[in-house]
Amino acid sequence: MSAHGGNRAVIAALLANMGIAVTKFVAWGLTGASSMLAEGVHSLADSGNQALLLLGGKKSRRAADEEHPFGYGRERYVYAFIVSIVLFTVGGLFALYEAWHKWEDPHPITEWQWVPIAVLLVAIGMEGFSFRTAIRESNTVRGEQSWPSFVRNAKAPELPVVLLEDFGALIGLVLALGGVGLTLVTDDGRYDAAGTACIGILLVLIAIVLAVETKSLLLGEAASRDDVAAIRSALVGEGVASVIHLKTLHLGPEELLVAAKIEVTATADGASIAHAIVAAEERVRAAVPIARAIYLEPDLRRAEPAASGGATPG
Repeated sequence: MSAHGGNRAVIAALLANMGIAVTKFVAWGLTGASSMLAEGVHSLADSGNQALLLLGGKKSRRAADEEHPFGYGRERYVYAFIVSIVLFTVGGLFALYEAWHKWEDPHPITEWQWVPIAVLLVAIGMEGFSFRTAIRESNTVRGEQSWPSFVRNAKAPELPVVLLEDFGALIGLVLALGGVGLTLVTDDGRYDAAGTACIGILLVLIAIVLAVETKSLLLGEAASRDDVAAIRSALVGEGVASVIHLKTLHLGPEELLVAAKIEVTATADGASIAHAIVAAEERVRAAVPIARAIYLEPDLRRAEPAASGGATPG
């Protein structure tokens, strides 16, 4: 995925959430609805999360140095993991606390009753615009993958994070609308508290999904199956008879480390082996352009060991 496409979705989400957060806090100040407060904090946390994603993208572009010879590409994973923590604590746990507090002391919405409904409807429209942008950008790289598969397998964290945040925000707005609407109809503030609790549970679940996926990226994931197959095929060629074993590792969303042991002929001299390695590297980079660091070890293929555990005949 290009960083440009991811940044466009992040910026759209940031602008939408900043505007939504302000209107929700105004609505909460006028009505005292806990759903409005929970949703305001949710939008504020989302705005901070998008700023973190942009900061991580900027830091990841720093050049490699002696201390970090493979560069800073994983900064994007670090900041995406921080996003999941912020969403869990600031968004989810705060909403659950506010729901408990409101349930213990429920009160109806008696003033400015139309304000939360209007704010929530406007927020749904703005979040829908942000979600549409994230979907459009994701479709350029998703291919034929299902949406759950795309979230699980994406190596660039920005689009999956924005997709899940916007999806959760839209559901949260519907829950808030239901809680506020029922409170207005029944004059029972516990419906508002229940809607707030549902928002908190939703945010906690989304945060857990994000944390699990970004944790896997932080630990280091291999290239996709298609890229591994393309690399293996590209390695075989002039001077390289076969690939004995191959390992790949994402140094960042658009940087791939390739390490392989390749089979050369027993009669090849040093010059021909060196030429074969250079040619193989060029073929790999042509096949998979994100393969930046390539380390190839020439070797001879050994005979497979006997299947039985007995001694070989002498």
